[in-house]
Amino acid sequence: MNFPQYTTTVLEDWVSNWYMKHKFQFPMDLKLRKIAMKYEIFIHYKPFESRYVRYGRYREILLNSTLDIVTQREEFFHELCHAIRHVGKQTMMPEAFRELQERDARHFTLYAALPYHMIKRYDLNDPELLDRWAYDFKASYKLSEERLRQIKRRSYCTNM
Repeated sequence: MNFPQYTTTVLEDWVSNWYMKHKFQFPMDLKLRKIAMKYEIFIHYKPFESRYVRYGRYREILLNSTLDIVTQREEFFHELCHAIRHVGKQTMMPEAFRELQERDARHFTLYAALPYHMIKRYDLNDPELLDRWAYDFKASYKLSEERLRQIKRRSYCTNM
C-alpha cells in the first residue's frame, strides 16, 4: 500500500517541487553540498555546535564535525531552513517567534530529509520500511519513524 488519501502540506509540496525543479529525484541525489550550492551556501565542518551564519552576502552552514554523518545531515536540513526561510537574529527576537521558527525548521527537516515525491514510491505496509528509509535517505531511524507517524496521522485510510 502506498499513500492512500494522503494530504501534503504547502511546505511539503514546496520542498518536493524545489527538489524536482533541480533534478533531485532519488535519495542518492540528496547530496548536502549540491543542495547548498543551489542556494550559494558554503558548508564547513568544525567541532562546534551546528549553525547558519551570514556575513553580508556570504552564507555558510557550519556543521559539527564531531557528530555522525546521519546527525550532520539532519542538522544540515534544519540549518538550511533557517537560511532560506527565516530572517532575523534569533537571540534578538521574541521567544514565541523563535519557537515558531524552530518548529518550522523541524517540519522542514522531515520534508527535506524524506521528501514526499521520493518516499511515495515505498510501500507503507513493508515491515522493513523504516530501515529502508533510514538506509536509503541516510536518515536516523527516529526521524524516519517520525515521518511515518506524520504520514499516518494525515492519511484518511484506516487500515494502515
